[in-house]
Amino acid sequence: MKFFDLSATIAQSPETVPPFLRTNITYNSHADGAKQAQAILKVPETVFRDNEGWATETITNLGTHDSTHIDAPWHYNSKIQGEPAATIDQLPLEWFFSDGVVLDMTHKADGDPMDVVDIKEKLTSMNYQLKPLDVVLVRTGCDAFYYQADYLFRGCGVTPEATRWLYEKGIRVMGIDAWGWDVPLDRQAKDAMERGEKGIFWAAHQVDLPYAQIERLVNLKDLPDYGFKVTCFPLKIKGGSAGPARVVAMVE
Repeated sequence: MKFFDLSATIAQSPETVPPFLRTNITYNSHADGAKQAQAILKVPETVFRDNEGWATETITNLGTHDSTHIDAPWHYNSKIQGEPAATIDQLPLEWFFSDGVVLDMTHKADGDPMDVVDIKEKLTSMNYQLKPLDVVLVRTGCDAFYYQADYLFRGCGVTPEATRWLYEKGIRVMGIDAWGWDVPLDRQAKDAMERGEKGIFWAAHQVDLPYAQIERLVNLKDLPDYGFKVTCFPLKIKGGSAGPARVVAMVE
C-alpha cells in the first residue's frame, strides 16, 4: 500500500499574510528544554545525553481554518434544517475513513464553478457510480498557489446545486484543493453586491445541509480517480467550527 499526504504542512506564515490568517509557531531548542528541566526539577543539563533537553514547539496562533482542515456544519450556520448545527467534535467518525473519489476540474477557470452537469459528465467518463459515504475530492490545481498571496482568490468553486446533489447521493464529506469550497470570495462579494440578494454570497456553504468540507488540500494530482481509501479525522475541538486534519490517501 502506498500513502499520499494530502495535507499542507503547518508552518510559520510569511510576513505578508494578514494577522487574522497567520500561523505563528515558537520553536524551543534542546538547550531551552534543559533550562526548563533545571527550573522545574532542579537538575543540571549534564543529566541529559549530549547535555540536550527536550525540544518543543508552541503554536501561538493557528485558526481552525488556517491549514488543511474540515469544516463542520456549525461553520455554515447556527441552525441546519431547523436544528442546532453540529460542531466538529459532534460529527460521526464513520464519515472520515472511506473510499475516495477525485473529480478533476482543472480545466475550469477561476470562478467557473463545478455544477451537477460537470459531476455527471466526469463520473460517466470515469465509469464510476458514487455510493454513500464516499469522500469526494475536487481537484482544481490551486494547491500550486498555496503559499501565494492570491491563493484565497483562486479556484473554480462548487455550486450549491452540485453540493446538494452530492449530499443526496449520500456524500457527507466533500473536499477541494482550493482555499474554499465556494466560488472565490471576491467574486461572490461582487455578484452579491451587484444583485443585492441573499443566497448568492457563500451559497454552497449555506445550502442548509449537515455535511463536512475539507478545504486547502494538496497533491490530488498524485491520486487515481478512485480505488483508494481516505482518512481525514479532524482534531476534536470542543464546539469547533472546524478542525485541522491530516488527510491521507491509501492506494493499494
